Amino acid sequence: MSIPTIAFFNAQGGVGKTSLVYHLAWMYDNLGLRVVAADIDPQANLTAMFLNEERLEQLWPDEEHPLTLFGCVQPLKKGIGDIAAPHLEYIKMSPEEAELFPTNEEPTPLALLPGDLSLSGFEDHLSEAWLKCLTGDKHSFLVTSAFWRIMQNAAHAHQADLILMDLGSNLGAISRPALIAADYLVVPLVPDLSSLQGLRNLGPTRRRWQAEWNERLRHDPAKNLELPSGSMHPLGYMVMQHVERLHRPARVFQKWIARIPGAYRTYLLDESGNSDISVKEDPHCLSLLRNYGSLMPLAYEARKPIFHLKVADGAIGAHFKAAQQAYKDFKQLALRIAEKVGAIPK
Repeated sequence: MSIPTIAFFNAQGGVGKTSLVYHLAWMYDNLGLRVVAADIDPQANLTAMFLNEERLEQLWPDEEHPLTLFGCVQPLKKGIGDIAAPHLEYIKMSPEEAELFPTNEEPTPLALLPGDLSLSGFEDHLSEAWLKCLTGDKHSFLVTSAFWRIMQNAAHAHQADLILMDLGSNLGAISRPALIAADYLVVPLVPDLSSLQGLRNLGPTRRRWQAEWNERLRHDPAKNLELPSGSMHPLGYMVMQHVERLHRPARVFQKWIARIPGAYRTYLLDESGNSDISVKEDPHCLSLLRNYGSLMPLAYEARKPIFHLKVADGAIGAHFKAAQQAYKDFKQLALRIAEKVGAIPK
């Protein structure tokens, strides 16, 4: 039985998707769900958020990278075998953080499937395999399904309830098999033109990739090979509220917020509907998150999510209250997503 996999993706960068995956992974851990956070972005920013530089140097040596996602696909890349067993980095709460969640008596460490800056070196193999799948070439199916099978192996090893996947902000050869590996798709947005342009590009591409994968499945030469369904079911979107930019008042961006519900329906769902509905009233909107930009430097320095920040971390006064509010916001978002995918916290 496959573990539900949720991709957080927008074809436009700067929408906060990596930070979103990071904080949701921690929140699910707080709520008692076992999570694998999979970093399938060649920039590996999610991995860098979880791990310190000393550990990153150990994971990314000059030669082979056996402990990363790239290491898992090396046998396929070299043509000497199938995927290698995935290595997981276990991220634990500190004793001080664990005290904040007394209902979670024995916190289960969340698991990170580490990304790798070298992953871009697998891109040509993925492009070639995508074409050859139409010829029924078994190796090409192994390559194209590699991300899905690695994540599933990692999730089963961790006895995970959910896989949260972070991807690069592009519609290239790496994003295609990563999205095909997703059961569900969450689209992070910010209220600006470029973010909505990402929606415009993502919608038709998602439908095309889904149709092309279904066509390739009909050419599968090994009927016993487990392959992803390629469902990529749109779960909804969330909006990170803006802050004042370049001294322009916040109201300038209200027009972009107003366009999001209609754009999501038109581009991602390929349907017409009430484009006058507000984000707050839109059932497809999972959350309208506050901008916690002022807390992020403290969180990066402490290497913890913003809702774990304490006075000792510099979260004083208004910052401490904002960190408490962040916990409520992310908990509400996490529970809503979990309900939609049937992964209810114990």
